[in-house]
Amino acid sequence: MAHVKLHIPGPVEVSDKTFQAFRKPMIGHRGQGFKDLYAKIQPQLQQLLYTKQLVYISTSSAWGVMEGAIRNLVAKKVLNCMCGAFSDKWFDVSKRCGKDAEALQAPWGSPIRAEAVDAKLATGQFDALTVIHNETSTGVMSPLAEIAALKKKYPDVMFIVDSVSSMTATKIEFDALGIDVLLAGTQKAFALPPGTALFVCSPAALAKAATIKDRGYYFDFVEFQKNAEQSMTPSTPSIGHVYALESKLEDIFAEGLEARYARHQKLAGMTRAWAAKHGFVLFPEAGFESVTLTCISNGARPGGRVVDVPKLQKLVKDQGFLIDGGYGKIKGATFRISNMGDETEATMNQLYAALDNAMKQL
Repeated sequence: MAHVKLHIPGPVEVSDKTFQAFRKPMIGHRGQGFKDLYAKIQPQLQQLLYTKQLVYISTSSAWGVMEGAIRNLVAKKVLNCMCGAFSDKWFDVSKRCGKDAEALQAPWGSPIRAEAVDAKLATGQFDALTVIHNETSTGVMSPLAEIAALKKKYPDVMFIVDSVSSMTATKIEFDALGIDVLLAGTQKAFALPPGTALFVCSPAALAKAATIKDRGYYFDFVEFQKNAEQSMTPSTPSIGHVYALESKLEDIFAEGLEARYARHQKLAGMTRAWAAKHGFVLFPEAGFESVTLTCISNGARPGGRVVDVPKLQKLVKDQGFLIDGGYGKIKGATFRISNMGDETEATMNQLYAALDNAMKQL
């Protein structure tokens, strides 16, 4: 069957170069060859995340590390900042881990704002906070620097940030922000196959984790640090992913970080322009739109055009492209178009042409 090109929020398209790297011959994960591979990419990972801390590789989805952060860092109570399906889910995960948790709920389509976080943390009830930087269900990017600035006011609160769909697409300076955990999966803006997560912890987070007795093993942050110091992982990694990551880092630095950020910003703007041209309005609050995907209102917001989203998806898929029909409680009332990873103006214009053709048939 012909390949249908992915423009969904993830997984995204993976290049032939990356796939070729992924299928390199296996090596022993405790041997010198793997240690050399890990050590080779570590400086690039640190540069990518703007950190002097070691960057860890976890063979899991990002949700593994998200749950791990709860198990490692919450002793008293966690504040889960919620503004969409995935950030809402983190609150449920906290409770399933047996932790005392409270929801800070923003309306879907609106970002998390520092003033609301500040008001909650001022109560002194919390020792951890979770935030999703780029909420893919709504296409909202919350102002991370604004929220992270509160860390100076609440130094004992662990700031845990999911950058699953923003890492590598926009600048996130881990050390300068002063946050405690930053994590992402490989299947989004990295444009790698799903199955591996990357994360970094502050010294304060590692010290806090060491005091938690029931933090488990597979996602024990202290074990990740001990192993990373030896250029290893706590358990058997997906070696193919590490080879693919090596290849992708070559691509990222060949392009240049600032150029990569600018490309994602420009492509997101092109998608917003396409939506406006066809009479749609966007779902996110103005000024807080994602740079990696565009969530377009289809009746979820007042005004704007409304179409048959499943029919639109089918018409576009018949031309070889897959877009997303919305997620969670706004499924069908929105649809989403991804521009993350390796997309270019040329590849996005191919998608817009298919979308234009589909719109003529609605």
